[in-house]
Amino acid sequence: MFGLKRKNTELILDKIPKHIGIIMDGNGRWAKKRLQPRVMGHKAGMNALQKVTIAASELGVKVLTVYAFSTENWSRPEDEVKFIMNLPVEFFDKYVPELHKNNVRIQMIGERHRLPKETLAALEKALEKTRHNSGLVLNFALNYGGRAEIVETVREIAQEVLDARLNPGDITEDLISGHLMTSHLPYLYRDPDLVIRTSGELRTSNFLPWQIAYSELYFTNKLWPDFDESALKEAISDYNRRHRRFGGL
Repeated sequence: MFGLKRKNTELILDKIPKHIGIIMDGNGRWAKKRLQPRVMGHKAGMNALQKVTIAASELGVKVLTVYAFSTENWSRPEDEVKFIMNLPVEFFDKYVPELHKNNVRIQMIGERHRLPKETLAALEKALEKTRHNSGLVLNFALNYGGRAEIVETVREIAQEVLDARLNPGDITEDLISGHLMTSHLPYLYRDPDLVIRTSGELRTSNFLPWQIAYSELYFTNKLWPDFDESALKEAISDYNRRHRRFGGL
């Protein structure tokens, strides 16, 4: 049902999702299986992200939103958090030139105020370097929490009502969508068509709760560092076997 036990191996890539969200899970377990520190799994996951991004771009995906660090991840051991916060610095220095060559544009959703200065500086540098690119948008969900995003959206709209800039009757789904962090994305690509979660966990973990209301969900037992172009194609092929009704018949 969720892509875990599909027996038909024929790949169908007729319909390419315009927006794919990925919950990149399993880095620590990948390292543990190899008797390595958890941080080595995060480094391997960074390599996987670069390869998957280029593969998605070549397939025609328009937006790839990746869950890089959640607001809940701050509760992890301090040393691991410090290492993870340094990964964007390394990723942007090492991989952005190649992504830039592939016309990839870097963007971000999430709260920036808690990010270390070095992390934020590397992010801003990547955003600026790729801002004129017109290809796939690699959208990092960094220090992101879906419920917090909705709470902030409600606060903004409530303030507009208090300021008499908006009537309660004017509040629509489109208006709410326009206040969410994904509002910077092209209108037709704001909501993921397909959400992939690696490592076999069957939950969405506060990832884009508003935006994925009608997304197709695909769960795979592969750990994130093992997820590659062929695994991406399998997920898209499974997506092609779905019939998206959006509540209709």
